[in-house]
Amino acid sequence: MRESENHQLSITTGSWVRGILLILAVIALFILRDLVLVILVSIVIASAIEPAAVWARKKSIPRLPTILSVYVIIGAVCAGLFYFLFLPLLGELSNFVTAFPEYTKTFASDPGLSNIFGSVTSTISAQNIATQINSLVASLSSGLFSSATFFFGGIFSFVLIIILSFYLAVQEDGVGKFLRVVTPWKQEKYIISLWERSKKKIGLWMQGQILLAVIILVLVYLGLLLVGVEHPLLLAVSAGVFEIIPLFGPILAAIPAILVAFTGGGMSQALIVAGLFVIVQQFENQLIYPLVVKKVVGVPPMVSILALLIGGQLAGFLGVVISVPVAAVFMELLGDLEREKATRATDLTA
Repeated sequence: MRESENHQLSITTGSWVRGILLILAVIALFILRDLVLVILVSIVIASAIEPAAVWARKKSIPRLPTILSVYVIIGAVCAGLFYFLFLPLLGELSNFVTAFPEYTKTFASDPGLSNIFGSVTSTISAQNIATQINSLVASLSSGLFSSATFFFGGIFSFVLIIILSFYLAVQEDGVGKFLRVVTPWKQEKYIISLWERSKKKIGLWMQGQILLAVIILVLVYLGLLLVGVEHPLLLAVSAGVFEIIPLFGPILAAIPAILVAFTGGGMSQALIVAGLFVIVQQFENQLIYPLVVKKVVGVPPMVSILALLIGGQLAGFLGVVISVPVAAVFMELLGDLEREKATRATDLTA
């Protein structure tokens, strides 16, 4: 009986120690949360670049020149998107917000609609929003590097992300080596396996979302240009972004486009724009999904939406970057727990 009591006391003491260590670890993570975010973003970037290194290895191309080339290409693409898409998009957004009261006046003849839009315009100062957007455009147009540091939380975080991600990517299995260093020995094999499976799921999700958004963006932009609707770039980009929302995304994207078309060209142009979105939606359902998206099985749309919202709320832009990868890891972890639970239940009933 005495040995049993001593054994019980030992377990209780160990539980207290583990609990205290867990609390200290959570406090340390909270204090170092900015550094943890930088490390997680670096791991995500290095993992995204890894397929290019794998392809180069199959072609007997050295790893270092391949990674350098990928970084140069990514930098050129980001610069092009910044100067030829992002800044014009902000300009169109400023013009749209400035003209928003004029759009709402179109519905003044309808008492119900005039009450709705009147309350919106009285609550939201469109001119103040447009002024803030114009100041944002002026500050961002000072340069790509300063804008990047703004989104990544400062110059130190931005430079550190570039350096860490390059260091992890240029090494053979750099992310795996890093995870082995920070993971306890008993869980090392499982953590590596969990990340490899999650990385594949993340890559598939990104392929599907990017392809779908780009195709819809181009189709809507060309259609709105042909019809002659104002702010085609802004409306097309919003259509591409809303594609991440299942079922209701195309409807939400069509509403502002139809509103702008009705204001500028009357009912006939609004009906043409509505027909355009119906055609694009049918093209997406009948061709794009069967050929592209259905074959790319990754993170479910609802999970990705919740992850993006939570990540943006908790950690801003960096939280958005790591939100889907973290969600994919949790999905794989929950799947493993479910399989283990099912296996134990089968063993008990056998």
